[in-house]
Amino acid sequence: MHLLRSILGELPGYLWSGWGAICSLLLLVAVWQLVSEHYGSLVLAQPLETLASFQQLWSNHTLPEALITTGRRALSGLFLALLLGTGLGLLAGISLTASMMSRPLVTVLLGMPPIAWLVLAMLWFGASDGTPVFTVFIATFPMVFIGALQGARTVDNQLNEMAQAMQLPKLMMLFDVYLPHIFSYLFPAWVAALGMSWKIVVMAELLANQDGVGASLAIARSHLDSAASMAWICAVVLLLLGIEYLFLEPIKRQVERWRVTDA
Repeated sequence: MHLLRSILGELPGYLWSGWGAICSLLLLVAVWQLVSEHYGSLVLAQPLETLASFQQLWSNHTLPEALITTGRRALSGLFLALLLGTGLGLLAGISLTASMMSRPLVTVLLGMPPIAWLVLAMLWFGASDGTPVFTVFIATFPMVFIGALQGARTVDNQLNEMAQAMQLPKLMMLFDVYLPHIFSYLFPAWVAALGMSWKIVVMAELLANQDGVGASLAIARSHLDSAASMAWICAVVLLLLGIEYLFLEPIKRQVERWRVTDA
């Protein structure tokens, strides 16, 4: 509860500090407008045309329903990857033998293109939810696993020995010594996995499913509807930015306050 109040208390200042990100987004929209005027709306719809299509998709409930479906699939695969990847990565990080044995396997998983996993998933699961969920899981699992493994393997031995020499309580060592260090490796992996999960689930839906954002993008493409395509893309990007900067980043800033040093 104290952590939640602290995060909410710092949220206004954090949002105000995001003016630079807002400026960069406005610059991106300006470039978007110029490119659209040069090549025409058939190639790239203008921002206002995209906004009108976005409002239409929202008003007829097509967009929120598709986002919920896509989000459910992405978060299901991501949750499995976070759960298993974090747990197995920490266990492998504790054991040098397990760490050495797991590295080649993780390298293979990282090097495997997501589209290859998607083809296999389509053969195994067909047009069901299992295809995007499995593809998200298998593509994001090695990222989380590596983050957890590196966090567990790189704990400062001198700091650990000092904490043991001072006979710190087990809980204090866990929350003040181990977790802050491990979390500094885990959190970037989680954020990267979150972004990867949305890209993969949309790709999987586009090729394998009849609903969700990916399927809606496929329909817009078949109709040569550039405005609707851009509306769907913007919806996914805005949702992802909202999750990262309104939820994940404030938590990261709060948990990693120990990194801040006085000038």
